[in-house]
Amino acid sequence: MRNSRKSKMVTEENSHQQAFGSVMQSDPNEDEYSFRISNISETSHANYDRPPPRLSSDYNSPHNTSPSWDPSSSPYLDPSWDQTTSPLSKSPWTSHVEPSTNYSYTGLMGSLVREEGHIYSLAASGDLLYTGSDSKNIRVWKNHKEFSGFKSNSGLVKAIIIAGERIFTGHQDGKIRVWKVSGKDPSVYKRIGTLPTLTAYIKSSMKPSNYIETRRNRNAVWIKHFDAISCLCMSEDQKLLYSASWDKTIKVWRASDSKCLESINAHDDAVNSIVVGFNGQLFSGSADGTVKIWRKESQGKGTKHFFSQTLLKQECAVTSLAVDPTSNFLYCGSSDGLVNFWQRDKLLTHGGVLRGHKLATLCLATAGNLIFSGSADNNICVWRRDGNEHICLSVLSGHSGPVKCLAVEEDKEQTGGERHFIVYSRSLDKSVKIWRVSPQAQQQLQNQAEVMGMSPPQTFPSACSLGSQSSCRVSQRRK
Repeated sequence: MRNSRKSKMVTEENSHQQAFGSVMQSDPNEDEYSFRISNISETSHANYDRPPPRLSSDYNSPHNTSPSWDPSSSPYLDPSWDQTTSPLSKSPWTSHVEPSTNYSYTGLMGSLVREEGHIYSLAASGDLLYTGSDSKNIRVWKNHKEFSGFKSNSGLVKAIIIAGERIFTGHQDGKIRVWKVSGKDPSVYKRIGTLPTLTAYIKSSMKPSNYIETRRNRNAVWIKHFDAISCLCMSEDQKLLYSASWDKTIKVWRASDSKCLESINAHDDAVNSIVVGFNGQLFSGSADGTVKIWRKESQGKGTKHFFSQTLLKQECAVTSLAVDPTSNFLYCGSSDGLVNFWQRDKLLTHGGVLRGHKLATLCLATAGNLIFSGSADNNICVWRRDGNEHICLSVLSGHSGPVKCLAVEEDKEQTGGERHFIVYSRSLDKSVKIWRVSPQAQQQLQNQAEVMGMSPPQTFPSACSLGSQSSCRVSQRRK
């Protein structure tokens, strides 16, 4: 999440891959093709992507509830971060597997801890987990162990999305890089492209009409983000890639040929989250406090997106969005700790508010009839949807820093016919924790919460004081 930004523009570069075992290094001469507008520098505004102070608590403990860093002091701390070493050197990661094998219901399975630097993004696909860090590495994990890795020499990894055989990574330098696993060796990944391509960038820069004014009377080519990419998502048919940025825009890319089709001036502040759902509608959430809907329309051989409506307007920043495609619910997390939701079957009227966090809700994920919300209060709330009602099954406690990102996959090793899910959570405590979660009876999970020292489950009504209007204002939570 970001509320203010500095600008920087970098063009696409030539690629010279060099193989070192399973790690592929690309973009070695990236600086040759860099065109700077201005340097990225520290800001005075809130930024959960910046790490908290050094932690002295033992975050290897799965149920540590007394970290030395008090999150209630301020989640907006802004210390500098250090670049880490190359992935070719000794790995800065360690893996911790919990000794208990009783995963009959919700519990912590293990942790991946980064001893240096911070983790900025993660994505899960099948039995593989991808993590991006400020070392610019993307590491691939399998069964809690390092399986592979690949690296780009510029721009820390802010977002990762898996689309079939391709992996898209969004970076601090405003670029999107495209990777593909080798057909001969599944542990080798090769960079096959960068968005925008160098050819497209040079061609676009030749025409004055392709330049847009950014800030401080500086111009930039419209096909490239001039600030950090915050998130990525694919269209439902995976033909379009959407990228959102702190530069307040959303760009639409054709996946087949990497062409930038549109640049949408979406918000008045940083775009923090985008999702696609409900027959191709695009939803965007921003630090300006709004959630907007964009409809896709066919125009000749192509498509174009048009503003449809403002679904939410509030004073606090929108930090995260998630769509449940099976039940047609849209969820929105905010910096006030609330999770609002809407129902498509009721013409996207407001359905209610989930109240489970003391600090900002930073990330959301859905799986089956479960909703997961991660927060700056270091906890993950697990919600179960029963019809239009939502029940908080449990609170996963174990991180000692804000929970910034969640990824969920169905547990393929489950037995007994009951669905279980594997949840990956990454935090500013430099760890990724791995949980097994089951939508079991509330009483069973409450018993576990009492044993493990977690907050007991609570039931929250779907009724909401905001009313049923498609556009509403949410006041700040009282502390």
